[in-house]
Amino acid sequence: MQRAVILMRAKEVEFEVTYVNLRDKPDWFLEISPHGKVPVLKVDDEILFESNAIAEYLDEMVEPPLHPADPIKRARNRAWTDFTPDFSSTLGSIGYSKTREAMEKAVADAPIKLARVEKALAEERGNDGPFFNGAELCLVDAAYAPFLQRYRFVDRLLGNDVLKDFPLLNAWADALLSDERITGAVPPNFEEEFTAGLIRRETYAATLIPDAEAAAE
Repeated sequence: MQRAVILMRAKEVEFEVTYVNLRDKPDWFLEISPHGKVPVLKVDDEILFESNAIAEYLDEMVEPPLHPADPIKRARNRAWTDFTPDFSSTLGSIGYSKTREAMEKAVADAPIKLARVEKALAEERGNDGPFFNGAELCLVDAAYAPFLQRYRFVDRLLGNDVLKDFPLLNAWADALLSDERITGAVPPNFEEEFTAGLIRRETYAATLIPDAEAAAE
């Protein structure tokens, strides 16, 4: 959901957000979400689902376009957006590890995927950024930002800082998480809910949360 909200904030669209408890999905949500997942976008009486489809729709229909005008560049941006699940899985495997040993293995494995994004930042934009294509926010930024935001949060507990050896990726994360269009695209209780999620999932990170039992209530 956060990706769609980032894009609508970037495009200054008027919108309303309804948050859904995915551990207790209401019937009305299941009726409109074919896959039972968020996000779902309602446009008048039409329903759109799946993050990539919603992002592409918003970029086609609402100015300003955030995809590159050049067809080759645009296609390559789409390819890097398609890499987001691999990237998010890499960071998620660190934050959601059940044990210290599993977390340490995930940290050791992470550079393989992180290096690919570092190389993309070096080769795709040909400038100093700060965003994926350069000075302006694009769809790739909106796709990766939520996972970088969550990683940076959990790394406050773990202290691994796996991005430190990837200066372009680290700087990209800094730029994204300094942008209010991104940081404001989560609910006000985001950190509280994310912390509670770490505890529910019985992660190693949760054992490092002060007063974890109170946070879970």
